Amino acid sequence: MEALNVKNTSNTMSPKTDDCQSRVVRHCDGRWESLNPEILALIFTRLTAEERIGVLSCVCQSWALCLHGPYCWAEIDIEQWCRKMDRTIFQVDSAVRKLVRRSKGTVRRLTAFKVGDAGFAYVSNCGRFLKVLKMPMSDVADKIVERHASSLANLTVLDISYCLKITCKGIAAFGKNCKALVHLRRNMPVPEVLPTYNMTVMNTKPDDSEAMIIADTMPGLQHLELCYGRFSDVGLDTIFAKCNALTHLDIRGCWSVKLDGHLEDRCFQLQQFKSPWHDEFDNLTSSESGSDGADDGAE
Repeated sequence: MEALNVKNTSNTMSPKTDDCQSRVVRHCDGRWESLNPEILALIFTRLTAEERIGVLSCVCQSWALCLHGPYCWAEIDIEQWCRKMDRTIFQVDSAVRKLVRRSKGTVRRLTAFKVGDAGFAYVSNCGRFLKVLKMPMSDVADKIVERHASSLANLTVLDISYCLKITCKGIAAFGKNCKALVHLRRNMPVPEVLPTYNMTVMNTKPDDSEAMIIADTMPGLQHLELCYGRFSDVGLDTIFAKCNALTHLDIRGCWSVKLDGHLEDRCFQLQQFKSPWHDEFDNLTSSESGSDGADDGAE
């Protein structure tokens, strides 16, 4: 078997990654079987999503043991793969089931796009260690969330942005069952992107129901994103009253919020606050930007 040759491809790696790279380099004169599973898993993380989802060849016993162990599948991120060719919900669910099955229940972070009911149900049943779940624009319905949210008790970070089939009932199910939540993303579509949603927003009164449920069921939240929500000062005031740990708040596009009375002072006392009128048309896809560091800290 040929010796493993490793090249340093980046000069800007984190200390943790750089340390792992150094450990690999020290084995350059050795063979695959001399590398421990954590080092092999580091190599595996350099594969593209397409390669991970496809058939993986077991080139040797050490590589096979690594692929069948917990190291390679703790973090699954296929969002860009899902977006790349406008995958169908069936394709996304199939990929999610395949990767989570390979994790043997050890997955701790899952990021996907357009997950369906079947994919969410499978993740919930197999992801008892799951801490971070990001599934923007997914097609998951309230009844599926209510049925399976009890299996996500360890969840700390949740992104259900643009999930239009999840309503107050689904949010309440997450809040009642996921008591460890510290970061919630519930951004809604920009009006110009979804005209029917725009008409609904403009032709109805403010709706504080989701804000009230978030306040009642998720008091431990530290980071909260509610861009283009329909709530008013009433809902925001309730969030402040019950989410005492809140440090980051993003309510861009929430035009029913006026920040009257003490609310403006409360908002600007936070570590980070983005008002309804802050960069309204900049960084519209908030789910893809900004607070990944906060997610890591939540774990």
